[in-house]
Amino acid sequence: MDAQEFPSRYGPWALVAGASEGLGAAFARGLARRGLDLILVARRLGPLQMLADELERNAGVRVISAAIDLASADLEEQLAAITGEREVGLVVYNACCSTIAEYLDVSMEDKQRMLDVNCRGPLVTTSWAAPKLVARGRGGLLLMSSMSGFQGTAMVSVYAATKAFNTVLGEGLWEELRPQGVDVLVCAAGATSTPNFNAQTPKAKRASVFPLRPEEVAEDALEHLGRGPRRIPGRLNRAVERALRLLPRRAAVRFISRNTRDLYGAEPALSEAGSEESS
Repeated sequence: MDAQEFPSRYGPWALVAGASEGLGAAFARGLARRGLDLILVARRLGPLQMLADELERNAGVRVISAAIDLASADLEEQLAAITGEREVGLVVYNACCSTIAEYLDVSMEDKQRMLDVNCRGPLVTTSWAAPKLVARGRGGLLLMSSMSGFQGTAMVSVYAATKAFNTVLGEGLWEELRPQGVDVLVCAAGATSTPNFNAQTPKAKRASVFPLRPEEVAEDALEHLGRGPRRIPGRLNRAVERALRLLPRRAAVRFISRNTRDLYGAEPALSEAGSEESS
């Protein structure tokens, strides 16, 4: 899609949920380069405002930032308040919450928060945005998922399940909304060098999973918006996904679980931000 077509189809405003750093910030920069004005939301206002200042200065776009907890019971009302009468043509739901630990070591509070941020958040956000996009007859929804969601995975059982929800939700919306002019894409990321990935993953082991840069993932997703229901950035990631599909389910689960345990060991780690941390 050329530079002129993108704003006319997905502008004038785009909303990025989970935009404070990592992938969310990369999406914001990519959309600003394409000429879209931005509404950036996340829990931490400070990083959002710094990013907003950068984008207004360097890309010449209008940027609004707001501190919103995407697990809030009144999320829809908060989204409506921050967008007001602005015409939002693209919504990127990038925020996620992940606790990396054996299932029995994860508190019920953390499990519930993963559900709220990773499942309820995109469900509310897409339910709020989709009718507006359908009424326009054009626009897009982009949901960040993870390769973890393609099979059960030890140490990230709940996180992986929430990402499976996002993948299936997005694929269904792609089929329902495309006849009405709305493009839907699920971006299933593998390991990505976000601040949270670096904080959670032992430095000596990071290279073993060949993480992509956030900018690579965001650009790949934006380039493939409108081309199909799902995209896996990175040739190696796509090759791994194809190989896993050829394995018996039991073998795939055990293979990915063993790799996850090798990577993270037994130390639990909680992460919540606008980025994907696990593959």
